Order: sequence, then structure tokens, then C-alpha cells
Amino acid sequence: MDLKDAVIDVPDFPRKGILFRDITPVLADPSLFRRALELMGLNVSWANVDVVVGLESRGFILGAALAAMHQKGFVPMRRAGKLPPPVLGQSFKLEWGEATYELKAGSGRALMVDDVMATGGTLQAAVTLCTRAGYDVVDAAVLINLGMLNHFTIAGHRARAAIEY
Repeated sequence: MDLKDAVIDVPDFPRKGILFRDITPVLADPSLFRRALELMGLNVSWANVDVVVGLESRGFILGAALAAMHQKGFVPMRRAGKLPPPVLGQSFKLEWGEATYELKAGSGRALMVDDVMATGGTLQAAVTLCTRAGYDVVDAAVLINLGMLNHFTIAGHRARAAIEY
């Protein structure tokens, strides 16, 4: 089965007018999950990455797995109030509201990882927060890029994606 074929479209979730891409079938199939991780990590200059920063919540799953595969550290970026202090925060707009991410200060060259990139606003806010927290963001990878909705670039190229819509 193709990765894209395994993703289930769920209309009007979490709010009316939103088409949610359900990646749980990809995660449930070991061969698809591995293929997704391989494609997300393809062409990443792993020698130039110290840590993988995973965005809550499905970015944790993908980011932690990529970090382990490539023997890198993993740093969780969480929604407000989920990490013990001290943390730095960054608010941003979602397609259906607003949210705030928090991150502990650190250092190193970071690969940002999330599940789906729609408009790119969430990932841009995450890059801003990482930079403020002391990380040098060198690349970004997502499982799904809804490229028709964004023009997000990092280090002169689009975020690496296993699936493009």
C-alpha cells in the first residue's frame, strides 16, 4: 500500500470546514511507518543535526522515532502548561483558533518535525520559538505537506515531506 493511500481523510474535524488527515493507519503498519520515516529523513544532512524537535503531539511520535534512527537527541515542543518551568513560549494562529507552544532553553542544530503542514504558521512559530530558546534550526521534516496552502521554506528549501498534496 502507498503511504498516501493509507492516510484517511476525515471531513469537518476538528471543526466544520477542516479536512483532517488521519495518519494512524501509517503508524499502525510497521512497514509504512518505517517508509514514512525514511522519506522524511531523506536528504537531511544528519551530520549537521544535533537534536530533533518534535511538535506536540504527533510530531513527538515521528520526531522521537527519527531521532532514535539517526542517534540524535529528542526535544519535545509542548502546548502551554505541559512542561515544567522554566520555559519560553510562542503564540500562533491555527486554522481554527490560537495556541501557544513552549520549549525549554537549549542549544544545538535542530531538525523540526511535525505530522502535517497546512499553512506553515505552526511550523514558523515553532522555528521562531526554537531560535529564541537557543537552537539553530537547520531543517524541517513533515509527514504530510499540504503544499497548495503554504510557501514555507527553511534554509532555502521547502520542508522535507514524505507525502505531498
